[in-house]
Amino acid sequence: MATQIETSSYELESSHDLSSRTLQQTISAQPIPTEHLKPIDRGYAAWRLLATAFVFESLLWGFPLSFGVFQNYYSKLPQFANNPYIPIVGTIASGISYLGAPVITPFIKRYPKYLHQMIWVGWPFCIAGLAAGSFANTLGGLIITQGIMYGVGFVIFYYPILSFVNEFWIERRGMAYGLLCSASGVSGVVMPFILSKMLNRYGYPMTLRAIAVALAVLTGPLIPALKGRLPSTSHGTVGRTDWGFLKSPVFWVYSASNFIQGLGYFFPSLYLPSYATSIGLSDTQGALLLAMLSIFQVLGQFSFGYFSDRRVKLDFLILASTLISGVACFSLWFTAHSLATLVVFSVFYGFFGAGYVAMWARMGSAVSEEPTASLAIFGWFCAGKGVGNVSAGPLSAALVSHNFIAGDHSGAEYRAVIIFTGVCMFCSGAIVAGWHIWSKISKPQGEEVEAAGATG
Repeated sequence: MATQIETSSYELESSHDLSSRTLQQTISAQPIPTEHLKPIDRGYAAWRLLATAFVFESLLWGFPLSFGVFQNYYSKLPQFANNPYIPIVGTIASGISYLGAPVITPFIKRYPKYLHQMIWVGWPFCIAGLAAGSFANTLGGLIITQGIMYGVGFVIFYYPILSFVNEFWIERRGMAYGLLCSASGVSGVVMPFILSKMLNRYGYPMTLRAIAVALAVLTGPLIPALKGRLPSTSHGTVGRTDWGFLKSPVFWVYSASNFIQGLGYFFPSLYLPSYATSIGLSDTQGALLLAMLSIFQVLGQFSFGYFSDRRVKLDFLILASTLISGVACFSLWFTAHSLATLVVFSVFYGFFGAGYVAMWARMGSAVSEEPTASLAIFGWFCAGKGVGNVSAGPLSAALVSHNFIAGDHSGAEYRAVIIFTGVCMFCSGAIVAGWHIWSKISKPQGEEVEAAGATG
């Protein structure tokens, strides 16, 4: 989604799942003679930066999104078999990218001259996590390396890249972020199959080392191309945040809905390959499900973002996203015993579930139009999503381990996971629906309802 900004402001907006990472901030800056700056929304420098960011997004964000393949593989190894905490490795890697956003973006605002240094610190730390993980022979070691190290390194280097993108792409920012969003979809089509083949043939130590080397070779030479449009001296100081939005009931309604949606959202990407194996499907078919999920997540983000920009009522879009995702869980995943049914589930859940985060911008503007408040609101939404992402690991440990039936090939051990996911989707939508109904009946006729801002 494009966000209009003036030449006297600087805005940071992130784009994981467009979701995962929809974050804005405004920084006052001194006017700069435009003849000394490269052109915006066009030109070699702008496209070179966008193409480079596309590669980093597709490879380094695409990897943790494919963790379901590792989840399925690790669960079959003797040293990790029956360990219910395997999902924590993947959820903490991707969850940190959300949780770290409210921390890293104020740092970028205050110290913009260190953006290049942040890339050179975060990028090797991220890749080193994979290399170190190849020597781990305990689950705790994998959590620290493939999980925490990778996630922390990613946060440090990725948000500076997004700030560079925002400097070059202003009027066509929607197009720019659309391309970045599609990057994870492109890698999601290919990466699960590559990882599945490598893990089954070479094992996880060699696979992690090979992926670390490949990421370093493919992205390292591109780092010099990561250059912003504005000199660091042009970036201003951090303004005082307007915390008045904390008094808004709409803020707490959307925060609760976002948090509960985040609690259940990540389970399909974690467990679809394992579920496929449990009902007798192959590892390749499990990877196919992740690929389908990834493709339709991108399409869902584009579509919901488009309808949101077209001013379709926000509460309607939220209900469509959450309720249809919940129905898909109970009507398709819960009853699935074939590849075809799981593919249909991946299509519906990927499209409607991922569409939720594309509406963060509209949620924020429905609460407050104040720029400094928008930063805090989006940071809060990111944190809520991150808590849900990280919590998925421990939650799944309890849900799966208490429902395991040895020798059963019906997928019964995942029933509680499916139920929990569906209930979270329904509850997330019910919160918004309940507020919408209550606000309508509790206000005198003709009086403008506060929540009506969400429909504008």
